[in-house]
Parts: sequence; structure tokens; C-alpha cells
Amino acid sequence: MTTDAPAIETQLDAIKAAMKAGRFDEAEHLADAVLETAPDNTDALYMAAATARYLDRTDKAFALLDRLKRAAPDYGRAFQEEGHLYRKLARPEEAIAAYMLAVRWNPALVASWNALSDLNTQLGRTIEAQEAAAQAQRLQQLPRELLAVTNHIHEGRVLHAERIARAFMQKNPRHTEGMRLLADIGTRLGVHEDADFLLETAIELEPDNLQLRIDHIQVLRKRQKYEAALEQAKALLARGPDNPMFKSLYAIESMQAGQYDEALKVFDEVLAALPDDLPTLTSRGHALKTAGRTQDAISSYSRAVEVEPLHGDAWYALANLKTYRFTDAQIEAMKQAARNPNLSHMGRVHISFALGKALEDRSEFDEAFAHYSEGNRLKKMQVRYTTEHMHEEFESQKRHCTAELFEARSNTGCEDPAPIFIVGLPRAGSTLIEQILASHSQVDGTLELPNILSLAHRLRGRKQVSDRERYPRILHDLPDDELKALGEDYITNTAIHRQGAPFFTDKMPNNFRHIGLISLILPNAKIIDARREPMACCFSGYKQLFAEGQEFSYSLDDIGQYYRGYIDLMAHWDEVLPGKVLRVQHEDVIEDLEGQVRRILDYCGLPFEQACVDFHKTERAVRTASSEQVRQPISRSGVDQWRNFEPHLGPLKDALGPALTDYR
Repeated sequence: MTTDAPAIETQLDAIKAAMKAGRFDEAEHLADAVLETAPDNTDALYMAAATARYLDRTDKAFALLDRLKRAAPDYGRAFQEEGHLYRKLARPEEAIAAYMLAVRWNPALVASWNALSDLNTQLGRTIEAQEAAAQAQRLQQLPRELLAVTNHIHEGRVLHAERIARAFMQKNPRHTEGMRLLADIGTRLGVHEDADFLLETAIELEPDNLQLRIDHIQVLRKRQKYEAALEQAKALLARGPDNPMFKSLYAIESMQAGQYDEALKVFDEVLAALPDDLPTLTSRGHALKTAGRTQDAISSYSRAVEVEPLHGDAWYALANLKTYRFTDAQIEAMKQAARNPNLSHMGRVHISFALGKALEDRSEFDEAFAHYSEGNRLKKMQVRYTTEHMHEEFESQKRHCTAELFEARSNTGCEDPAPIFIVGLPRAGSTLIEQILASHSQVDGTLELPNILSLAHRLRGRKQVSDRERYPRILHDLPDDELKALGEDYITNTAIHRQGAPFFTDKMPNNFRHIGLISLILPNAKIIDARREPMACCFSGYKQLFAEGQEFSYSLDDIGQYYRGYIDLMAHWDEVLPGKVLRVQHEDVIEDLEGQVRRILDYCGLPFEQACVDFHKTERAVRTASSEQVRQPISRSGVDQWRNFEPHLGPLKDALGPALTDYR
């Protein structure tokens, strides 16, 4: 046998052929042979389990499904096959539970919906049976191409799904379900602008399609168009004022728009009707945390994990408070959840990071690192980041954003001095700098705003794959009036996040890649580079599960290489834009808070205010992972935490190379 991919595909085809012909003994033999050399092959495990069911080898079938669910936690067909097994054993309740998980992870599984309809009918559950039958009928009425697209999306073959969806839409350009699925693909690939446009168009064609509106709200949220998302959520709630889903969506969008009292009021209304609703308990916890009500947030998260110990999102939310300490019982509950084959992929990721934090707090550093490492391994499986692509992007910025470019375009852009950009790597102290500045009477603290990243994406254009350097090369060619218009658009589009102060912060760390663009469209903007000692910064990032946008952080080698590239690119900006960027070293802030506060304020042209030194007393919503830390006085406690894990960090040191010591 061979582990060569084409050879394995040939062997899998042979298994399928044997099963189709009813030669299950032969199929079993072939599947066992594949699994000897490829023990985690999803298709082989699935077909082997199905074959075992046909051969009445029930124990073997269940054992294979346990392996399959661990290898591919969100694979809906594994749960569908488990449902078939329980149904064959005349265990209807367990079969229903399995089929429900199957359609949770892949709502295109017609066989599971039909089985749910049949089983619920047998048990006298008429409403559930009718709902399942309606879902099956809806799927069977879909064009076969779109049914295939839905299957591919939910089984992780997103690029293949995109090819089929685009081919279908070329022939059926006004098909709203096709637009919705293509928007879903765009969201999964991070192309949120395209998804927004597709859903807007689909809603115009079919304004009463509520699923389109729900999807559109979620895309608007990802684009941080919080007011637009809130308006859409209000409109949806008006259609069904008592619908718990609509109320929960409205509460989430109220929270995102900064209306925390309204959000909490509506969350409480939902919980009055559905006291154990997991998404509401967790979202309510997020709102309470952001508003600074930490104990209430803990209560909400804790209730969620009491209701469902497999709810990894709430476990990680507790860990992400940074100041929370888990009990022995909670740690044991997380370990049991991690052993459960029904735990979802992201649930496994969340619990791995939460266990890492819980055990680190107990000084069990080796076991803590094992959990951090597992969480990162699982998360890295979901991202498409490569160090090679990152290096290409950074080199392109250096190649095209030259001193000659900035000299030639020195009189361009919008002259508004209001923005203060805080850039660097995550976990480098940017939230602390933002909190210091936001404590000043003339500065509004906002968010990690996506506007510059979205503009860079737009400037890359449609030919990004074949012409990766279109941006930043295009900066040489844009007319002066267009550069000014782009700066004005930035000021206009970020106004929603401001409270009326003359200056405001934008602390999107990844904006360091686009300092050339910022300088051309907003020449009077201030830029602060939040820098931290590399081992502390990189390992802190490695321990942190980011919501999105920091794909480099899930490997010690990747994060070390990224830090090294960041140092190099920032040196380039210092060379071609001398004096433009203020570097603030995190360790210096800890050692001399007032001195560094004065230095930051002087650079920004702001008078000294004692409130900036007393930043922890400032009451404001903070959405980043450091939200609890910046509500406390400055501390040295995190400076050398990485040393507890030093025996495991050789790959990080190797990746950092000269940046390990030459980073200031």
C-alpha cells in the first residue's frame, strides 16, 4: 500500500464501487487496508463505518465513527451514519440526537432531514416532523448544482464550491439562493465586500427572504458597519417582535453599536423566555465584559457551560477575561469535554486554549503548553496563511513605497489631523497606549477599525492572484484628487465611532503594513508603533485565540518569522518617512509610565493630563483581549511570563533569528 494521494484516491474509488455493487466484505477489506497507511483519512473512515453497518458489525462501526469524529469534528456525514446505526438498533432518541448534529454541521443532508421527519412522526412529534420534512423538501427543490455547493461548503471544500457556484450564476444571474451561497463562500474566504454586494442585490430581488436579511446582518457586522447592521436588525425585529432569534440578533447588533444598556435589556428578555439559550448567555457575557461588568459576565458565561459543558465558546470567554481562575471542577469538566468525540472543531480549539490558560495559572507549564500547542494546531488547519506570501507582501511594500514616491506626492491627501493610528503586533501593548490616549479629554478611543485594510484590499483589485503587486504599485499612479478623496472617505466612514473629540485612535495592529498608504491619504495623521520584546510579544500572541485576522499566530515558526518581517518593514518606513512614526517600547511604558505618557502626548501635540497616567480609572468600552488588564494599574507581571515555557520555545527563537536581540 502507498500513502501517495492519487493512489489513495484510486483505492477509495474501489471501495465506493464495491459498496455500490453490494460487495461489502470486499469493501471492508479495501477500507481496512487504506486505514493502515492513512488512519485519519475522512473518506476511508466514513466508508469503513458504513460498510461495518451493512455487515452488522455494530461495535466496529461505532469505533470507526468515534475515530472519524475526532479526525473531522464537524463532518456531518459522520453523525448521519451514527443516526443510521442507532435507527437500525431501534434507539430512536439517540438516532434523532445524531441526525440533529448531522444537519447542524451540514444542513444539506437530505437523508438526515427525512429520517428526522420519519422518527418524529413515529414518536408523535408532529411539529418537529413537519419542520424536518419542509427542510428536506426545500433541499430537494434546489438545483442540483446548488445542493452540491451547499454540501461542499459544509464539508470544507470551499474553493470547489466557489467554482460550481460561479458557473451556476453565469447561467442564472438572478438566482437569489445562488447569490446567498456565493456570499457565504465570500465570507468564509474573507471577501466581505463581495458578500455584502451579493446579499444587497439578492434582497432587492427577494425582499421577503428572511434568511438573506439574517446573512446580510452578519456580513455587515464583519465589515464593522455596525449602524447599518443595527438598522437591518431593527427592521427584522419589526417583522417578528416576539421571535427570539430576531431579538437576539437585535441585541447583538445593539452591543456592537455601543448601545450596551439596550443590548442587555433585550438579552434579558430573550433569557426570560429561553433561560438556557447558549448563544444568548454567551453574547450577554461579551456585552457585560465589554461594559466592564466583569462579575456579571462571569455569571453569564458560567451558566452557559453549566447548561452545556461542550460549549467551548463560553469556556474560552472565561479564560479570555485573563483575571479569571478556574476551579478544579471546571478544569475536570473541560478535560472531559475534550475527550468527547461529539465536540466540534472550534469547541475543541476553544477548550484547548482555555485549558492552557487554566493550567498556566496553576504553574503546570508543560501541560499548559501541550494544550496551547493543540489549540494552535487545530486552528492552523482552518487558515490559509503562509510565511512566503507574507514575505512577498512586505517586500512589495518596500519595493514600491520609496522615498522618491513620498517626495513626489508630498502635497497629496486629506489634511485632517484627527486620526492617531496605533500599529504593531497584537499583544504588544497597543490597547494600553489606546487607553492612555482615550483618557485624554481631546481624544476618542474607538476600535480596531477595518477601513485601511479594506481600502488596501480594494486597491489590489480583482487580479490579485495574477498581479499581486497591483497594490502598492498603484500608489504611484493614483491622481492627487483621488488620494485626497480616499482620506476624506476614511474620515467620513469612521465618524460613527467618534464622540466629538478633535482626535481619535485607530488601533488596528495590521495597519503597519500600510503606513505608506496612510501617509499618502492622511499626511497629518499620527502613527504610533507599539513594540514589545519579541519572546514576550510572540508567545503572548501564540497563547491568544484571535477572532480573525491574525492567521500568522498559530505556529511558533510563523509568528517568529512575522515579527522579524514586521521589524524589517518598520525599519523601511523609518528610512523613507523619517520622523513619521513614534516607537513606544512596552517595557519602557512599564518602567516609566509618566515619562512615556508625556512623550506620547508631545508627539500627538496634546497637553499633559493626569488622567492619561491614571488610565485604569477611565470608564469606556474595551473590546480587545486586554480589556480587563487596562482597567487595572500598570503591572510588570506579564513581562517575563514566557520564561515559564522556555524549554518549548526553541522553534520561536530560531525563527526570530537576529530580531531576538535587535528589535528596538
